[in-house]
Amino acid sequence: MDNAFLKIESLAKVFPSMRGGEPLTVFENIHFQLAKGEFVCIIGHSGCGKSTILNVLAGLDEASGGTVIMDSREVSGPSLDRGVVFQSHALMPWLTVMQNIVFAVKSRWPDWSRDKLKAHAQKYIDLVHLTGAEDKKPAELSGGMKQRVGIARAFAIQPKMLLMDEPFGALDALTRGVIQDELVNICAETHQTVFMITHDVDEAILLADKIVLMTNGPHAKIAEIVVNTLPRDRSRHDVHKHPHYYRIRNHLVDFLVTRSKEFASNVPAGYNPLHPPQVRPGLEPDVDSVPEGDTRVRHLHQPAMPVAA
Repeated sequence: MDNAFLKIESLAKVFPSMRGGEPLTVFENIHFQLAKGEFVCIIGHSGCGKSTILNVLAGLDEASGGTVIMDSREVSGPSLDRGVVFQSHALMPWLTVMQNIVFAVKSRWPDWSRDKLKAHAQKYIDLVHLTGAEDKKPAELSGGMKQRVGIARAFAIQPKMLLMDEPFGALDALTRGVIQDELVNICAETHQTVFMITHDVDEAILLADKIVLMTNGPHAKIAEIVVNTLPRDRSRHDVHKHPHYYRIRNHLVDFLVTRSKEFASNVPAGYNPLHPPQVRPGLEPDVDSVPEGDTRVRHLHQPAMPVAA
């Protein structure tokens, strides 16, 4: 990828044995790239190292091998160039919504005046539809509102890349859906580069330009990268109406249910971890042309399967 903004090459994480046994290789030979402005989701079963990869990208953890290059510079520690939205909101409970965001903005631009800091923070409070809640403390907010503050804080420092670790996993379905729609709109407005962990297949299809599929750990690798062939201006209310939707969804679920477990013992012919295959399920041959008995591509109108990994 000539326009790669983020390059991950030969990334590996090995934990030493605690009791004299063999070291644990969580993942190895991780290679992939992101273009500026891309939204990439990573999916895989627990234990494949998704959060560890995100922490390495954030500079919060060190890899055992390999390199991470962002915007032509090697990632070697935390930086305000990379904003992080955690699974929990991670707000300071003694500060108000405005103060939580201003605190982050001031760390980015310490020379700004108080009025300029507040005006900048207000822009992102408005962006996540929390206007009117500026003076509330986290204890006065719902779970969804707290997470919106976390998202506003991350966007407010205007990072070059946003890292999100299952940010909506603890929210109820209705709240999660609303914030997903808001995230789609914010990313469309800001052209933010995003790397996000999720276990929700439908969330990945809605948000991501590409979906990275991890094999099971230990020794996890990238099995393939699924290119989302749905138009980018998709919305939660009509995404399922697109003819590619069930092709993509079934492909992802089939991987999580079956192929992720079989990968170690049945590596596809020609697989090269340095160049993980890219697939475009919506552009595969029509269902009628798939050989009888081949279940890799299911009928477009097959009832939806469970999304949990």
